[in-house]
Amino acid sequence: SSGINAEWPLRPGIKEMLFACLNDPDHPNVRFAAIKATCSFLTCCEESVAKKHFSEFIKPMLKGVEDCVVAENDDGPLKSFVDLAEHIPKFLRPGLDQLMQFAIRVIADTNFADNWRQLVLELVITICESAPAMIRKKETYIGPMVVQMLKMMTDLDDEDNWAQEDEVEDIDSDENCVAAEAALDRLACALGGKVVLPHIIEAVPPMLQSEDWKHRYAGLMAISASAEGCKKAMESGLHNIVMACLPYVSDTHPRVRFACCNALGQLATDFSPIFQRKLHAKVLPGLILLLDDNDNPRVQSHCAAALVNFFEECPQSVLLPYLPNLCQKMQTTLEKKTLELVSTQRKLVLEQIITTIATIADTAEANFRPYYSMFMPNLKYIMENANDKELRLLRGKTIECISLIGLAVGKDVFLSDAEQIMNMLLKAQTDDGEEMEADDPQVSYMISAWARMCKIIGPQFTVYLPVVMPPLLRAAQLKPEIALVDSDDELDEDDGWEFISLTDQKRFGIKTAGLEDKNTACQMLVCYARELKGGFAQYTEQVVKIMVPLLKFYFHDLIRSAAAEALPYLLESVKSKGDDYVRQMWNYICPELLKSLQAEAEPDILAVIMESVASCIEVLGVGYIDGLQMEELIEALKQHLKKNYDKEEDRKEARKDEDYDEEVEESLESELDQDDYILGKIADIIHSLYGVFGENFTPMFDKLTDYFVAMLAPERPSLEHQWALCVFDDLIDFAPNSVPKYQHHFLGPMANYIYNPSPGVRQAAAYGVGALALKFPGQDSQYAEFYNNCLPCLVNVINAPESREAENVSATENCISAVSKVFKHVIGIDNLDEQTIQTWMSWLPIKEDQEEGPIIYGLLMDFIESDNQYVLGKDNANLPEIVKVIAEAIINKTIQSTENAELTGRIERFLSPLQANTELWQAILVHLPQTHQQLLAGQS
Repeated sequence: SSGINAEWPLRPGIKEMLFACLNDPDHPNVRFAAIKATCSFLTCCEESVAKKHFSEFIKPMLKGVEDCVVAENDDGPLKSFVDLAEHIPKFLRPGLDQLMQFAIRVIADTNFADNWRQLVLELVITICESAPAMIRKKETYIGPMVVQMLKMMTDLDDEDNWAQEDEVEDIDSDENCVAAEAALDRLACALGGKVVLPHIIEAVPPMLQSEDWKHRYAGLMAISASAEGCKKAMESGLHNIVMACLPYVSDTHPRVRFACCNALGQLATDFSPIFQRKLHAKVLPGLILLLDDNDNPRVQSHCAAALVNFFEECPQSVLLPYLPNLCQKMQTTLEKKTLELVSTQRKLVLEQIITTIATIADTAEANFRPYYSMFMPNLKYIMENANDKELRLLRGKTIECISLIGLAVGKDVFLSDAEQIMNMLLKAQTDDGEEMEADDPQVSYMISAWARMCKIIGPQFTVYLPVVMPPLLRAAQLKPEIALVDSDDELDEDDGWEFISLTDQKRFGIKTAGLEDKNTACQMLVCYARELKGGFAQYTEQVVKIMVPLLKFYFHDLIRSAAAEALPYLLESVKSKGDDYVRQMWNYICPELLKSLQAEAEPDILAVIMESVASCIEVLGVGYIDGLQMEELIEALKQHLKKNYDKEEDRKEARKDEDYDEEVEESLESELDQDDYILGKIADIIHSLYGVFGENFTPMFDKLTDYFVAMLAPERPSLEHQWALCVFDDLIDFAPNSVPKYQHHFLGPMANYIYNPSPGVRQAAAYGVGALALKFPGQDSQYAEFYNNCLPCLVNVINAPESREAENVSATENCISAVSKVFKHVIGIDNLDEQTIQTWMSWLPIKEDQEEGPIIYGLLMDFIESDNQYVLGKDNANLPEIVKVIAEAIINKTIQSTENAELTGRIERFLSPLQANTELWQAILVHLPQTHQQLLAGQS
């Protein structure tokens, strides 16, 4: 099947032969072989071709699959059907009722072997994932499928001492309960909460009320499994769902308590930070109390893991009120479990509680300082004494915890222990003079800990690089073990192998052991290059030769991401070596970086590659990127812009599909958001190119102009309007001499889109108006009429009732900045009447935009310094309000003293005489809130 083309099954005689074999009444093996052959042929066809020429095959194929399942002999036909469902699921539409009814019967029938029931379940889930809208139209089958999965999830063994085990075995994916839980997760993600959640809500409550612990366990695990896929539908009822789970924190059966922790932890992850903000008072007391379940270490450990889920994405403001009692509880548990380790060698809970402490410190940051001494002595003791081989994971987690605490509390608090800990790290890395074993679980923790130490102590870390770098480079260069094997070859996935089927006969496998260490090492190399800059220069040649080939490392997305992210930092590090060396490194990087820009299929990784390209351009500046490289870069951007255009056309066609529904539209919107992200990164590259090359980039921009002009058309999505305007904004900023050439393309849309419903579009349009006013000032400007037309629109947007809502505030403040620029640079502040100035004053303060804030407050100081009575008021009556506005700007950091020294100086010169006049200053302060008075007291 690997060598045929899509037309092969249509050749004379082939189709007829297959059909005859599928209907052979006397030879089942012939029919089974025909099913496998037909599935192989059809997976090579376009779905439309299969539906047109082979629809009569569905009935005999389904009959053959049913016969093979009943016989429980050869599972090949069923596996082939799974592949068919993945590639051309809509081909099965005419037989869907028959297939679903049969599948539900098999899954429900415990007389079938578990592996057959699970394979039939896999077939159903694959169809759901490949054609979710088609299945949603067959809603009558969804409820029975959910019920059968929940029943399979209750297929649990009563294991003596399960809750007391200290060594936890890996989950067996062949167990019914595990397979069904994974299937429910996939079903919810595929079909969405709108159709799945009602069946969960109907089926789970009776399970939770059951006297059988297995049903209570399965009901709670069902909530965990369905949370991600049902997230949107669950949000409104989240409180009720959590309240339904909470009583089981104190259930009589330890495995039910375990499942409750699992559910709460999963919900905390999937619904963060809303879960933490709204439900902390309900959830945390129960979990903290369950930390005392000393008779059931697996429950105790899973409770601590649920706290990790809770605090990982927890707003700091939610954590802080709990911090004193929480740290006391953690300290008590840490001490108790450390003593338990010494006396009984039990370590499960200790390993997890150390991770929980690390998470709390990471979230609390500097607020963890008062609790530093509560934990560090115990942690150092474990790090120094956990030397046995079976304690390596514990020691690794301890190293992680110590480094995260150090990063949280800062160099000044950590300094007293830093030298001792660094020495212990050095000793651990070269224990007894020997390098650590490749499979030592400490390796990845050690690598990450060194990187955190680098962040803590800064440039002084360079003295440790000779010790740190060798194992790091070895881990980054690890080559994965791969294999092309026959389908019936026995390579165990439990041994770290993962497989994908290429054909009926062949599987591709990769041994994933070591890949995470490789990923961690690559991430840490990024950290060292970023933090140490020139101090890392001696290693850049080795590192760049590792990283550039990893741009094509398709076995692990995050490794490709790290490789791309490292490149601009490496270029920055070698600047001290001179232009020729930088040029040589760039010429080594550029070909592969541009190839990956063209070839990368994963949107998230593509975005990182685009960020890397933009950063490299800015780091290099003028003189390094040659003409051929620029041509190749522009060609890659053209391909992505064309792909974006085509994807929007595909979405239009998808909306015409017979299975189109609300969930499909949600999926299309999600895809559109992804495209938005990529377009933003393309705009960032254009920004960097214009920022570095200015007017000289315009000839290259000409090759992209048509795409951006097309994106401004009214029928295109708002995100395209936004990014196209941003690109033309950059042209105004960095290549103003080219504006007349392009003005007929963007001036009209820029003015029209000030009123656009999308805040991002309004912001880009408003920024463009202001940028134009800066570059083409004066009342006699060639764009004076354009400014006059835009001003009323900008004012209307600013004065709109919802203009200061969170989603609108950035756009509104850009409008205020645009008006301010037109006032100052086009109209002139002396030509503004009282009503206009008072309207402008009513828009202050600016609370969000740190880039535009200085522009706006600069204009305020212009008014004040020119003694403008409309601003100051009669007898300076407006001084309290002006001082309040300035205090708000300082509080909201829209005036950054270190970044806007000139503006800060002007403000200080305005405030100083007022503060010197005690009576006047007190008269002003009495009108201000206490927070503002305290702030200004510190300014005096």
